[in-house]
Amino acid sequence: MKTMLTLAVLAFLLSCNQKNASKVASTSSVKDSMGMAIQSPYPILYSSNFTMGNPKNAENLLMLWKDWDDGNLLAHRNFFADSVTMFFADGSSMHSSSDSALAHAQRERNNLTSSVSTINAIIPVKSVDKNENWALIWGKEVDTDKKGKKDSAYVQETWRFNKDGKVDLFYQFKAAGSPPKKS
Repeated sequence: MKTMLTLAVLAFLLSCNQKNASKVASTSSVKDSMGMAIQSPYPILYSSNFTMGNPKNAENLLMLWKDWDDGNLLAHRNFFADSVTMFFADGSSMHSSSDSALAHAQRERNNLTSSVSTINAIIPVKSVDKNENWALIWGKEVDTDKKGKKDSAYVQETWRFNKDGKVDLFYQFKAAGSPPKKS
Protein backbone atom coordinates (compact mmCIF):
# COMPACT_ATOMS: atom_id res chain seq x y z
CA MET A 1 0.00 0.00 0.00
CA LYS A 2 2.88 2.35 0.86
CA THR A 3 4.46 1.70 -2.55
CA MET A 4 1.18 2.47 -4.37
CA LEU A 5 0.81 5.72 -2.46
CA THR A 6 4.43 6.68 -3.25
CA LEU A 7 3.90 5.93 -6.96
CA ALA A 8 0.67 7.92 -7.02
CA VAL A 9 2.38 10.94 -5.43
CA LEU A 10 5.32 10.63 -7.85
CA ALA A 11 2.96 10.43 -10.85
CA PHE A 12 1.09 13.50 -9.61
CA LEU A 13 4.29 15.49 -9.15
CA LEU A 14 5.52 14.53 -12.59
CA SER A 15 2.23 15.57 -14.19
CA CYS A 16 2.39 18.92 -12.36
CA ASN A 17 5.94 19.38 -13.53
CA GLN A 18 4.85 18.68 -17.13
CA LYS A 19 2.14 21.36 -16.90
CA ASN A 20 4.60 23.89 -15.45
CA ALA A 21 7.14 23.07 -18.15
CA SER A 22 4.58 23.88 -20.84
CA LYS A 23 3.77 27.18 -19.12
CA VAL A 24 7.44 28.14 -18.90
CA ALA A 25 7.93 27.28 -22.57
CA SER A 26 5.36 29.92 -23.56
CA THR A 27 7.07 32.84 -21.81
CA SER A 28 7.86 36.07 -23.58
CA SER A 29 10.86 38.29 -23.15
CA VAL A 30 10.88 42.06 -22.64
CA LYS A 31 13.76 44.41 -22.02
CA ASP A 32 14.04 46.55 -18.91
CA SER A 33 15.47 50.07 -18.82
CA MET A 34 18.99 48.64 -18.54
CA GLY A 35 18.50 46.48 -21.65
CA MET A 36 18.28 43.28 -19.59
CA ALA A 37 15.81 40.63 -20.72
CA ILE A 38 12.96 39.75 -18.36
CA GLN A 39 11.17 36.45 -18.96
CA SER A 40 7.44 36.61 -18.35
CA PRO A 41 4.70 33.99 -18.56
CA TYR A 42 2.24 36.89 -19.10
CA PRO A 43 1.85 39.36 -21.93
CA ILE A 44 3.07 42.74 -20.67
CA LEU A 45 1.20 45.79 -21.95
CA TYR A 46 4.06 48.09 -21.05
CA SER A 47 7.62 46.91 -21.33
CA SER A 48 9.85 47.27 -18.31
CA ASN A 49 11.65 50.05 -20.12
CA PHE A 50 11.00 52.99 -17.79
CA THR A 51 13.33 55.87 -17.03
CA MET A 52 13.14 58.58 -14.42
CA GLY A 53 10.43 61.04 -15.34
CA ASN A 54 9.88 64.75 -14.90
CA PRO A 55 10.13 65.72 -11.19
CA LYS A 56 7.50 68.41 -11.84
CA ASN A 57 4.89 65.63 -12.22
CA ALA A 58 5.77 64.33 -8.75
CA GLU A 59 5.60 67.86 -7.32
CA ASN A 60 2.19 68.41 -8.92
CA LEU A 61 0.93 65.12 -7.55
CA LEU A 62 2.09 66.08 -4.06
CA MET A 63 0.17 69.36 -4.42
CA LEU A 64 -2.95 67.40 -5.43
CA TRP A 65 -2.64 65.22 -2.32
CA LYS A 66 -2.24 68.39 -0.24
CA ASP A 67 -5.36 69.83 -1.90
CA TRP A 68 -7.25 66.70 -0.77
CA ASP A 69 -5.97 67.11 2.79
CA ASP A 70 -6.91 70.80 2.74
CA GLY A 71 -10.36 70.06 1.29
CA ASN A 72 -9.91 72.31 -1.73
CA LEU A 73 -9.74 70.18 -4.87
CA LEU A 74 -10.15 73.11 -7.23
CA ALA A 75 -6.93 74.79 -6.04
CA HIS A 76 -4.99 73.11 -8.84
CA ARG A 77 -7.73 72.48 -11.41
CA ASN A 78 -5.16 73.48 -14.05
CA PHE A 79 -3.20 70.25 -13.33
CA PHE A 80 -5.91 68.22 -15.11
CA ALA A 81 -6.56 67.65 -18.82
CA ASP A 82 -9.98 68.60 -20.19
CA SER A 83 -11.17 65.00 -19.73
CA VAL A 84 -9.92 62.43 -17.27
CA THR A 85 -10.42 58.73 -16.61
CA MET A 86 -10.33 57.62 -12.98
CA PHE A 87 -10.37 54.15 -11.43
CA PHE A 88 -11.04 54.23 -7.69
CA ALA A 89 -10.13 51.76 -4.96
CA ASP A 90 -13.79 50.86 -4.34
CA GLY A 91 -14.07 49.47 -7.89
CA SER A 92 -15.91 52.45 -9.34
CA SER A 93 -14.60 54.42 -12.29
CA MET A 94 -15.47 57.45 -14.34
CA HIS A 95 -14.53 59.05 -17.61
CA SER A 96 -15.69 62.64 -17.74
CA SER A 97 -14.65 66.22 -17.98
CA SER A 98 -12.15 67.15 -15.33
CA ASP A 99 -14.67 69.64 -13.91
CA SER A 100 -17.20 66.82 -13.33
CA ALA A 101 -14.53 64.51 -11.90
CA LEU A 102 -13.27 67.19 -9.52
CA ALA A 103 -16.81 68.09 -8.46
CA HIS A 104 -17.46 64.41 -7.68
CA ALA A 105 -14.20 64.16 -5.70
CA GLN A 106 -15.00 67.40 -3.84
CA ARG A 107 -18.41 66.00 -2.79
CA GLU A 108 -16.60 62.92 -1.41
CA ARG A 109 -14.07 65.08 0.42
CA ASN A 110 -16.85 67.25 1.87
CA ASN A 111 -18.06 64.16 3.79
CA LEU A 112 -14.90 64.39 5.90
CA THR A 113 -13.96 66.90 8.57
CA SER A 114 -10.27 66.14 8.05
CA SER A 115 -7.86 64.06 6.02
CA VAL A 116 -4.19 63.72 6.88
CA SER A 117 -1.76 62.09 4.47
CA THR A 118 1.68 60.64 5.06
CA ILE A 119 3.86 60.07 2.01
CA ASN A 120 6.03 56.96 1.97
CA ALA A 121 7.41 57.32 -1.55
CA ILE A 122 6.81 59.15 -4.80
CA ILE A 123 8.54 58.58 -8.10
CA PRO A 124 8.07 60.16 -11.53
CA VAL A 125 8.67 57.70 -14.38
CA LYS A 126 8.54 57.70 -18.16
CA SER A 127 7.52 54.70 -20.23
CA VAL A 128 10.08 54.76 -23.01
CA ASP A 129 8.22 52.47 -25.43
CA LYS A 130 4.85 54.28 -25.02
CA ASN A 131 6.33 57.77 -24.50
CA GLU A 132 4.10 58.35 -21.47
CA ASN A 133 4.81 60.16 -18.23
CA TRP A 134 3.56 58.78 -14.92
CA ALA A 135 3.94 59.53 -11.22
CA LEU A 136 3.57 56.76 -8.64
CA ILE A 137 2.81 57.52 -5.00
CA TRP A 138 2.52 55.40 -1.84
CA GLY A 139 1.25 56.70 1.43
CA LYS A 140 -1.22 56.51 4.27
CA GLU A 141 -4.41 58.51 4.65
CA VAL A 142 -6.19 59.06 7.96
CA ASP A 143 -9.71 60.42 7.49
CA THR A 144 -12.18 61.70 10.07
CA ASP A 145 -15.85 61.75 9.10
CA LYS A 146 -18.44 64.25 10.31
CA LYS A 147 -19.39 61.97 13.22
CA GLY A 148 -15.78 61.95 14.46
CA LYS A 149 -15.00 58.39 13.32
CA LYS A 150 -11.41 57.94 12.15
CA ASP A 151 -10.47 55.54 9.39
CA SER A 152 -7.06 54.93 7.89
CA ALA A 153 -5.87 53.30 4.69
CA TYR A 154 -2.62 52.61 2.91
CA VAL A 155 -2.89 54.12 -0.56
CA GLN A 156 -1.07 53.47 -3.81
CA GLU A 157 -1.90 55.67 -6.79
CA THR A 158 -0.67 55.79 -10.35
CA TRP A 159 -1.19 59.03 -12.27
CA ARG A 160 -0.55 59.56 -16.00
CA PHE A 161 0.37 62.98 -17.36
CA ASN A 162 -0.31 63.83 -21.01
CA LYS A 163 2.13 65.60 -23.35
CA ASP A 164 1.06 68.93 -21.83
CA GLY A 165 1.87 67.74 -18.30
CA LYS A 166 -1.83 67.43 -17.35
CA VAL A 167 -3.39 64.44 -15.52
CA ASP A 168 -5.56 62.38 -17.85
CA LEU A 169 -5.61 58.94 -16.16
CA PHE A 170 -5.60 57.82 -12.54
CA TYR A 171 -5.59 54.44 -10.76
CA GLN A 172 -6.09 54.09 -7.00
CA PHE A 173 -5.58 51.10 -4.70
CA LYS A 174 -6.22 50.98 -0.94
CA ALA A 175 -5.73 48.59 1.95
CA ALA A 176 -7.03 48.91 5.49
CA GLY A 177 -4.70 51.04 7.58
CA SER A 178 -5.10 49.27 10.89
CA PRO A 179 -2.87 46.34 11.73
CA PRO A 180 -4.42 42.86 11.71
CA LYS A 181 -5.99 41.74 14.96
CA LYS A 182 -3.87 39.40 17.08
CA SER A 183 -5.14 35.86 17.29
